[in-house]
Amino acid sequence: MKVLLTVAIASMAALAGNSAVASEALAKSSGCLNCHAVDTKKMGPSFKEIAAKYKGKPDAEATLVAKLSASKDHPEVKAKPEDVKTLVKWVLATP
Repeated sequence: MKVLLTVAIASMAALAGNSAVASEALAKSSGCLNCHAVDTKKMGPSFKEIAAKYKGKPDAEATLVAKLSASKDHPEVKAKPEDVKTLVKWVLATP
């Protein structure tokens, strides 16, 4: 039973890691990383700063998706609407 639990935990960790890599690749291909970085300020705030600003706000995801989709206070986004949602979730999960 312990072996099964260990394998399950390892599998979930691997999937989570792959998801983070995939989301970073999506951010790069969508042009996000031209102005933002995960942990340092570039032209725009870091993803860590954004996550900290919206931490604990129940409407954070919807607010950011709406801002990005409407190009409000942000340059036009090249990503598809479903990719914008994926990227916002990834940014908000940045530790």
